[in-house]
Amino acid sequence: MAQAWNLIHRPKGLPTYTDFALRALDNRDLADGEVRIANRWLSVDPYMRGRMNDTKSYVPPFALGEPMTGGAVGEVIESRADTLPVGTRVQHMAGWRDEAILPADQAQRLPDGDIPMQAYLGALGMPGMTAWFGLLAVAEAKAGDTVFVSAAAGAVGSSVVQIAKAKGMTVIGSAGGADKVDWVRSLGADAVVDYKGDVPLVKALGEAAPDGIDVYFDNVGGDHFDAALAHANQNARFAVCGMIDGYNASEPVALRYLMRIISQRVRIRGFIVSDFLSRISEFHHGMGEIVASGRFQREETVVEGLDAMPDAFLGLFSGKNRGKMLVKL
Repeated sequence: MAQAWNLIHRPKGLPTYTDFALRALDNRDLADGEVRIANRWLSVDPYMRGRMNDTKSYVPPFALGEPMTGGAVGEVIESRADTLPVGTRVQHMAGWRDEAILPADQAQRLPDGDIPMQAYLGALGMPGMTAWFGLLAVAEAKAGDTVFVSAAAGAVGSSVVQIAKAKGMTVIGSAGGADKVDWVRSLGADAVVDYKGDVPLVKALGEAAPDGIDVYFDNVGGDHFDAALAHANQNARFAVCGMIDGYNASEPVALRYLMRIISQRVRIRGFIVSDFLSRISEFHHGMGEIVASGRFQREETVVEGLDAMPDAFLGLFSGKNRGKMLVKL
């Protein structure tokens, strides 16, 4: 019987396993125009934490006692829609479950070819698209810029590092622990700051970027944001797509260098990847060229089984992922 994870409590701070429940889904017949999809890979992403709060945001909160949603890829196993016959590989947003029933227009056919389907949840999906437009459109980064990337070992951050290097930029990444630092350096980063190390972050960034930074790609917020302000060059551009440090925090982080926004004329712009959906073909073309060049490393941290979905999600907040965190069914 098909199952889905439900949110049963609104978390306070970091979610716990008791906030979730795995429950059976209704096993109903398909209506005209619907497909039944066997999910093969599920995505967990930091933005999902915000949807667990009952607050107004750019996406509605998860409803208590109802199946949660998120990115997924799978295969059509039953169809009453001519556009998606049985056997079609698709991407959709009915994740957190092993099987989904959807109207055909809510599932997108994956391109034919040898690319593994889970890549469309990572470098060729939402994280890669976030990296591409955040760096090149929001921050307007260009060849010769010095770019600081927080969470550089994550799905978005590791893509930013590689796109920036492919475009002729100097890249400084931030990662936690020696293994991740070494991996980010292997992606091409010119320098990597270990935020778990003994040197304070603001000092470590100053040593890595003695001439300052022109662009900051923010996935973390908090101390990383403050350090970026401390070393921002005049007219620096900050692209802010996530602040994972604050998602479970009860108190805001004080920013010591906030006044530098004025003196350095720093431009700070938040964005959501859906802002750029009309330009998705631009992403597919540009990212496709980088991937096809053989210079792009696609890394995945894979957790096995639907039962482990909360483990995978909570692992995002303790740095257990290198690259994209995925659940394989």
